Amino acid sequence: MSQSLLSLKDVSYQINGKPLLKNLSIDIEKDAFTLVLGPNGAGKSLFLRLCHSLVLPTSGQLLWHTNNNLPPRQTMVFQSPVMLRRTALSNITYALQYQPGQPRLEQAMAALAWANLDHLANRSATLLSRGEQQQLALARAWAYRPEVLFLDEPTASLDPNACSRVERLIALIRQQGTQVIMSTHNLAQAQRLGGSVIYIEEGAMVAHQSCDTFFSAPSSSLAAAFINREAMHKEVSH
Repeated sequence: MSQSLLSLKDVSYQINGKPLLKNLSIDIEKDAFTLVLGPNGAGKSLFLRLCHSLVLPTSGQLLWHTNNNLPPRQTMVFQSPVMLRRTALSNITYALQYQPGQPRLEQAMAALAWANLDHLANRSATLLSRGEQQQLALARAWAYRPEVLFLDEPTASLDPNACSRVERLIALIRQQGTQVIMSTHNLAQAQRLGGSVIYIEEGAMVAHQSCDTFFSAPSSSLAAAFINREAMHKEVSH
């Protein structure tokens, strides 16, 4: 039986009395790649922010199943990466200013090389392409060596080549032992990446299955309708 990394116990989140996340009871498995799926506006980003403690639940509990029951070392990369008005290299050295161990410059250069961005080390981060900025955001996160990495729609609005480069970096991060929890509404991407699927619609969890089972036999009629809608949209767009 798989161990849980994080448990949400009847978690809800409201703003001005309006429920945005509703009675979520979920166990996120340890060492699993977790995909958070759902239509736009479903609450995927808010779910990640809540798990990452950027927002606190209105009710319910989040329980980390670590040795000391404290949150593990973690970070988050957003759909629109936050770039400091510095060089690509300085974006990473600044993020590592409180990091113990080897010199920051050495760590930052290693991170840029890992992301195939070392040739852009002295380029202003704000002048990089959208895909390069997302690669830099992942390099910055990787340099931090998180145990858990939250990714909020990291390839949204990227062209296919940039999307492939970002997905390759995500695969490398997973291979190196970091647990990844990632939101997307791109079903083709979800099928490529695999893992465990949490499907959210209108702030409620309506399915939690392995990726293969989710697509072959979704446990919720809402999830099945979403899969069918996306498949029809893809056919029309082609």
